[in-house]
Amino acid sequence: MLQPVRKQTLSDAVFEQLRDRIVHGELEAGSRLPAERELCELLQVNRGALREALKRLEQARLVRMHHGGATRILNYRDEAGLDLLPALLVDPEQPLNIQVAESVLEMRSALAPEMARLAAIRGGPQAAERLEAIVHDMHESRANLDSLHELAMEFWAEIARASNNIAYRLVSNTLRESYRQFRSLLTGILAREYRDHDSYAAIARAVRHADSVAAQNRAAALTRIGESGVASVLETLRLEGTAR
Repeated sequence: MLQPVRKQTLSDAVFEQLRDRIVHGELEAGSRLPAERELCELLQVNRGALREALKRLEQARLVRMHHGGATRILNYRDEAGLDLLPALLVDPEQPLNIQVAESVLEMRSALAPEMARLAAIRGGPQAAERLEAIVHDMHESRANLDSLHELAMEFWAEIARASNNIAYRLVSNTLRESYRQFRSLLTGILAREYRDHDSYAAIARAVRHADSVAAQNRAAALTRIGESGVASVLETLRLEGTAR
């Protein structure tokens, strides 16, 4: 299907091009970026757009700018934060970066049960009501995978809110943004997980009854369903990449 064309400013385009070259290793950690005048000529942009892009790269901890001196590439693995994760998932030679996707999968499997445990302790009846409403909508939409995908994302976002842990919420936001890039790929793979309404209902029920053990165990079991499906697809992609 056709996708809406995203309007970009010059600084956005410069930022994304330099960011991608850094994370894909074309600009190596420790090396220096060319001088501003040279970069402007190479990229065909004005100095204002370039400086704005460089400032964003510095805020993302991809470069370090020295006043009156060089701009050096940082090792993003040691310096950058979770905001970089969606960009890292993109692989120029494959549908996605398999190693990064596996890392996201491992984080999701570790995070979801703990968020559910805290949601059961801290969420209370209001959180349970919101979760139960989402589960009801999932049951009503069981034949529509696209709707189930959105509702599943909403369910885990509500679990993150109910956990009352700001760090978990921010990590959850990053994971959700990462999923959006590969929605068409993930929706089919996670279909069996999305359709396990009994598990979603059991988690909501555990939150209502403040049963943290049940919430944690059902969340772990639910995410294992999706984990096995995604792991299988990633292995297929790895084998296809080896065969090339």
